Amino acid sequence: MASSSNELLPAWKSELISLCLGSGILTFGSFTLKSKRVSPYFVNCGLFSRARLIRAISQAYALTLDAHAKTTPEWSFDVLFGPAYKGIPLAATTAEKLAGVDEQKWGDMGYSFNRKEVKDHGEGGLMVGESMKGKKVVIIDDVITAGTAIREAIDIIKAQGGELVGIVVAIDRQEKMPSASEKEGKGDDGLPRGSAIGEVKRETGVPVLAVLTLTDLIQAMQQMGRGEEVKQMEEYYAKYKPTD
Repeated sequence: MASSSNELLPAWKSELISLCLGSGILTFGSFTLKSKRVSPYFVNCGLFSRARLIRAISQAYALTLDAHAKTTPEWSFDVLFGPAYKGIPLAATTAEKLAGVDEQKWGDMGYSFNRKEVKDHGEGGLMVGESMKGKKVVIIDDVITAGTAIREAIDIIKAQGGELVGIVVAIDRQEKMPSASEKEGKGDDGLPRGSAIGEVKRETGVPVLAVLTLTDLIQAMQQMGRGEEVKQMEEYYAKYKPTD
């Protein structure tokens, strides 16, 4: 549930959110989303484009994956798959950061990404990097909106002979999927619906992890004394909270 809390965030989450604020990655105001909803906050993951920023987000992905592996001993993976284009630098930099978190466990972690168009010369083919054949694969991407891009990535993994075992994204907005009427600009119909992440979890049966959630953002803003932002995000969540 997205709500303010007196519970302290892990230091790395607080530091990441502060960095996002200072770099304009996390901003507050009035933002019309693709769904036509008007959000009081926006996270522009495309701005993780400078050295210290990509270092911070890739470290956060690595800590998220490592933490899940520690709390779920039966869960493991061999390859990070970064769907073109945004997933490509995330896969490469997160694989390196995983090795730094635990060299013995993650030092041989592979990464792979796809081309948008099949290369017909040189080494050729659709894929670049580690083979996924017969291996356990985690998809790494920035967000899940309607889930279309994730489903395309899953199809690629299956075609390459890999086994999907997890998905990790930067942000979980913790809101229900938009209705057809919303996409047409006619407003929310008020009917119960799950979130995009919840829908992907049900379809795939694998864990879907998020580096940051709306709950995290609310807690961070509360701890910074930014009550107006907290109020706006809580009101937005109350209006669009998912049923899952």
